[in-house]
Amino acid sequence: MPDSRQTDLHGTPLPAGSSGWIRVRGAREHNLRDVHVDLPRDCFVVFTGVSGSGKSSLAFGTVFAESQRRYFESVAPYARRLLSQVGAPDIDTIDGMPPAVALQQARGATSSRSSLGTLSSLSDVLRLLYSRAGTYPEGAEHLPASAFSPNTAVGACPTCHGSGVSRSTTEELLVPDPSLSIDEGAIGVWANRAWVGLNVRRMVTKLGIDIHAPWHTLPQEQRDWLLFTDEEPRMLLQGNKQGEASQYHGHWSSAEKYLMRNLAKTQSATQREKLEAFRAEGPCPTCHGKRLRPAALAVTFAGVDIAEMAAMPLSQVCALLDTGLEQQARGTDRHGAAAATAARSLVKDFASRVEAIIGLGLGYLSMDRSSTALSPGELQRVRLAGQLRAGLFGVLYVLDEPSAGLHPADSEALYAALRELVAAGNSLFVVEHDLSIARHADWVVDVGPSAGVLGGHVVHSGPPAGLESVTDSVTAEFMFDRTPSPTLAAREPAAWRELKGLSLHNLQDVSIRLPIGVMTAITGVSGSGKSSLLTAVVERLEADAGTDREPQRIISIDQRPIGRSPRSNLATYTGLFDAVRRLFAATPAAKERGWAAGRFSFNVPAGRCPTCEGEGFIAIELVFLPTSYSVCPTCQGSRYNPETLEVHYRERDIGQVLAMTVQEAAAFFEDVSAVHRSLSTLLDVGLGYLTLGQPATELSGGEAQRIKLATELQRPRREGTVFVLDEPTGGLHPVNVRDLVRVLGRLTDTGDTVVVVEHDMQVIAAADWVIELGPGGGDRGGTIVAAATPADLLDDGNSITAPYLRRAIERT
Repeated sequence: MPDSRQTDLHGTPLPAGSSGWIRVRGAREHNLRDVHVDLPRDCFVVFTGVSGSGKSSLAFGTVFAESQRRYFESVAPYARRLLSQVGAPDIDTIDGMPPAVALQQARGATSSRSSLGTLSSLSDVLRLLYSRAGTYPEGAEHLPASAFSPNTAVGACPTCHGSGVSRSTTEELLVPDPSLSIDEGAIGVWANRAWVGLNVRRMVTKLGIDIHAPWHTLPQEQRDWLLFTDEEPRMLLQGNKQGEASQYHGHWSSAEKYLMRNLAKTQSATQREKLEAFRAEGPCPTCHGKRLRPAALAVTFAGVDIAEMAAMPLSQVCALLDTGLEQQARGTDRHGAAAATAARSLVKDFASRVEAIIGLGLGYLSMDRSSTALSPGELQRVRLAGQLRAGLFGVLYVLDEPSAGLHPADSEALYAALRELVAAGNSLFVVEHDLSIARHADWVVDVGPSAGVLGGHVVHSGPPAGLESVTDSVTAEFMFDRTPSPTLAAREPAAWRELKGLSLHNLQDVSIRLPIGVMTAITGVSGSGKSSLLTAVVERLEADAGTDREPQRIISIDQRPIGRSPRSNLATYTGLFDAVRRLFAATPAAKERGWAAGRFSFNVPAGRCPTCEGEGFIAIELVFLPTSYSVCPTCQGSRYNPETLEVHYRERDIGQVLAMTVQEAAAFFEDVSAVHRSLSTLLDVGLGYLTLGQPATELSGGEAQRIKLATELQRPRREGTVFVLDEPTGGLHPVNVRDLVRVLGRLTDTGDTVVVVEHDMQVIAAADWVIELGPGGGDRGGTIVAAATPADLLDDGNSITAPYLRRAIERT
């Protein structure tokens, strides 16, 4: 009889190289159904299952959360008192737990000053390099490393304060219509008949300038003075107070000064928007967009300043640094051996950091790339690169779909990097939908069998091969090719649009043919310019909208959040909650109390919980840690006060309705067309597992995008509509991708045009036209390497996608 310490619950032995089990007992977090499972340490474990099955609840909400809780228990009592509010996972026990690090998909920082360089610490090393070993102008002072940062007082450009952007105004902006006179409102910021405009007209008249003459007829000297002078003369003016003549002193300031002062002091978003119309954004005239002081930009290494170095793709930077080292070895940098020694040490450190990032397929990125412009997948891989360098041992890494946003060619490099973590003596738990990664794992945990209330069970836990015999696993159907092979049957477009001269980021004067009335997939390796092409196409189509050309309506559905706080959720965004609140207001209990639909809004003080003010969550500010949210202790997450919850519709209160999944709610409201229509479209796009009150802060970019798509699908159709989507399959299991493909097909069946950026072979096979960008990322991308039907793409030797598409078709 095998040693029970060496086998899991079902008698499966430990994988080779494993030091033991993480034994989970009684996991009930979210939709988990009292789960018992044994997970091997020191192994590559992949969690699979349909979207909403509970795999993230097991990997992150249970295993990682418990590891985090145990760590928090080891910190100082004062800090622990704050942290204890975060809460422990709903579980009986976990044994054999190593320290854990989570690398989840999250949006970038909200500040444009945060960049790839600051996130990865590359900028710190580069600043030291320029400070210690840069080539300074003759006689220049040595600068500290902080002088090369635009986020410090000693480094920031004094004109733009380190933003690289200058927001200024011009005569054309201040005077939109030069044919008007000042009295008619030529100067836009004063174009009103109220006191401000009247006062200006009086002062201009006092100065001897004709307020009735068309603006363009005034001498340029007068126009410049009125708009831009620094002078602020005071003058005695004739006024009218309560119907009687009076005098007062007017104080002149130019239109530009008036604009800037009001922008600085206004608290009104509407007023600010009006004033911003008189300013334009452009590169700072001092630093030319480089964000640094002239003294820092005068220092070079390998012939370039630090801003130019930071703007280069990482794939080019190491070679340039090597050139700088060669120059130092020849003594051409005016510094001696000490500087050369420092340079070699810093370049070595820098290169090791860069190589880890390049190895994960991110060599096309530059250090100055704003973190707000990085996708969640890119951010996660940057953090993963840092962990690869850290060299930690005995750590459990928990990752959330690291392959998100990756072309299959890039996924191979990712898999190799993940294996490095395991080879270094760590455990790796990965929530993943890419079944090519799951096939090569040491252990697979398939959660399901379906989503939401129909999920939460471990369908399989063991080596990947064992999943093949599990009949109720949807994952097994796709992993072992039980589903029908995709068919390549491109439809004939209704028309073609020629879009020429598209330029954006790494796209330079690209021309494409866009088919109308069918689906086009834009693909290519990471950083090849797919999203840039999509943006350029949208801009060109919008510019042509309203002309004789088709289409007439463009709907761009991106992955930006549907809200930035827990108050925003699926039900409110789609509009279905309005109909739900009307149902509650129509109940006898509500009528008896005289309550209208507004009472059932969690944004109204009368109905909402006073503790969380209708959010259902309490924000916990931890100062040195990110803000955490915990369930409101008063309403237990329902969002409402007890009186409001006394009203029931079909034996459910409003809080219980918000807690329903879309799938549950579709059955509950089956005979209420105003609600069921919205729920049906949400089911169609694979979101049946989400709850109606799911906070926007808990939604992935892909989920937010599909909510937006569902919202558009329930609206009346208009002829000539183009739907534009950027990677809508993000976070989707293959079965959910199949459902999404059907939805997109329905759009084209009704004559709409769909343009989608995608890497998923199911979507590319279902497309009618494929545009592939490449051949590489960054400066090696931005060109069209293939444009064909999926069937013709298979034989295109330039296509990197073709081998993977053929593999999906032929199941090889």
